[in-house]
Amino acid sequence: MTDVLRRGRASLAFSFFTQGATFALLVTRIPAIQDRYGVSDALLPVFLAAVPILAGVGSVTTEQLVKRIRPSLLLRWSQPVVMLALLGAGSGGVMAELAVALGVFGLAVGALDASMNMLGVSLQRTYGRSIMLSFHAAYSLGGILGASLAWVGAHWHLALWVSYLPVVAVLLPAALVGSRWYVDGDPAPVQDGAASGDGSAGGLVFKLLLPLCLVMSFAYIGDSTVSNWSAKYLKDVLGSSEQLATVPYNVYMVTTLVGRAIGDFGVRRFGAVPVVRLGTLVAAAGFAVVATAPGAWVGMAGFTLLGLGLCVLVPQTFAAAGRLFPGASDAAIARLNVFNYVGFLVGSPLVGALGDAWSYRGAMLVPMVLVLVTLVYARSFATRPDRYGGGHERPRTADVGRGSNGL
Repeated sequence: MTDVLRRGRASLAFSFFTQGATFALLVTRIPAIQDRYGVSDALLPVFLAAVPILAGVGSVTTEQLVKRIRPSLLLRWSQPVVMLALLGAGSGGVMAELAVALGVFGLAVGALDASMNMLGVSLQRTYGRSIMLSFHAAYSLGGILGASLAWVGAHWHLALWVSYLPVVAVLLPAALVGSRWYVDGDPAPVQDGAASGDGSAGGLVFKLLLPLCLVMSFAYIGDSTVSNWSAKYLKDVLGSSEQLATVPYNVYMVTTLVGRAIGDFGVRRFGAVPVVRLGTLVAAAGFAVVATAPGAWVGMAGFTLLGLGLCVLVPQTFAAAGRLFPGASDAAIARLNVFNYVGFLVGSPLVGALGDAWSYRGAMLVPMVLVLVTLVYARSFATRPDRYGGGHERPRTADVGRGSNGL
């Protein structure tokens, strides 16, 4: 049983790693994709907005599919589709082919993100201790690898398909082999008045899930602010060189990896609520430093704080949804995952519009305020006191569910 759990955890971590690398290869080569297909600056936002919108559709569809199909099976086949869509986006020749490739990518990535986090939450419940942050650490590590490979491709002026093909050729079969060891967990027993449901619309009380949905959206607004505006902010507002302007996002990804790698230990020791509160305050401090920075190096220190603060919010939000709806965690996570894309869809245009109309320094204060809203909802991350006592991460023996692979 221990070996099955360990293999399940390792294979799921590799899936997160693969998705991090795949997504980074797409978003970091957007200018090259734009040049390849001749997409105008006016049309580019339409393509970029279509991906998270379709991903939301894919996540909602996944909520219905998991009533009949195991999340592990959805993950097993959605991940190759995402990678093949990436390869399609890099090898097409006309704009219609790009539209199809990005459409498939969006729909598949919604199913992929939802099913990955479903398995992560159920496996954490089976383990009986916090391991969710470690999966997202693997995603961050994959993102660093993908961004580094994208830099190599851009530096050597490689065609997109030349950059993408070796990655897909290595990671796709490896992910398929690893998928043999995914572990599907059963829903936790529902006792003591805990929220329950069968995954249907009636089983989930959206009002209970709404605080976590807001936290998810605001966290991704913060994340998209860094990914889309850090380079421009450092160069145009803080006067850095073009080379130095590329550093903050890499630093952000590294500190995100570090924070997630050690975050599970903090959750086990102190509980989710203190960790989420600390992460929120550190992220808000990061935005404050960025907004008031007198120069580029102080600005980079602010982006470093942002990575350390924001990195804990999303994994703990998924984990909290699983605890809040122990009998319908898959449905809760699929719905919550939609707000991942809402944050991405809103974040970049919001900061851009505020920066143009007001100032980019002032625009950085808006995601800071939104992230601070997490403090209002921090108790939503607590284990139910009437179930585990005192809000600590201390599952009962009955909550260590039996997985579908013999656990």
